[in-house]
Amino acid sequence: MAKDRDDNEEESKIRDKRKIDPETGEARSEDVREPQAEDGAPADVESAEDLVQAEDADVELSDDDMALLAEAERDLVAEYRERAARAEAELKNFRTRVERDRQANREAVIAEVIRSLLPAIDDLDRAEAHGDLTEGSPLAIVASKLRGGFEKYGLTRVGEKGEPFDPKFHEALVQLPTPDVTVQTIADVIEVGYALGERLIRPAKVAVSVPA
Repeated sequence: MAKDRDDNEEESKIRDKRKIDPETGEARSEDVREPQAEDGAPADVESAEDLVQAEDADVELSDDDMALLAEAERDLVAEYRERAARAEAELKNFRTRVERDRQANREAVIAEVIRSLLPAIDDLDRAEAHGDLTEGSPLAIVASKLRGGFEKYGLTRVGEKGEPFDPKFHEALVQLPTPDVTVQTIADVIEVGYALGERLIRPAKVAVSVPA
């Protein structure tokens, strides 16, 4: 037990590096060598990892190793370039979709506003047909401005007498058997239809001449 205690005390000793002896007050000799480990390595080397790093610093890579490193570097650069190109393409597609959706929403809002005002346009058309919109009258000026504003947004009339019947744009309310026609043709327009670009706002209600 005493031997074990002596060994522990020896292991727990702290090396005193002070240059002045605290007991005598005299300067100690500076010719004191640093303690070394059993293998001759400096005692201040903290771990085997430091030795490995010191040895690796002097290691020279072979030509094959350099070629492998260069190839790995080229592959890494190519991979990052491919990722950058893919990210740029995805961003471009995202911007295209956002712009398309924004345009579609804008057209939908305009179409809804115009659809709500179509009864007023119909009243102006009826007034014009009865001769109430004389040139220069206040009502004629209002009708001209209203139609001009809608045309600015691309509003067009759908359904003209003599046109071939198209169920995509026309709604047939009456069919008139006619001997001298070979295809279904609009004989009369009961209510004008309107389209905003390629968007149909309201189909034209028409009477159709059909082959007898």
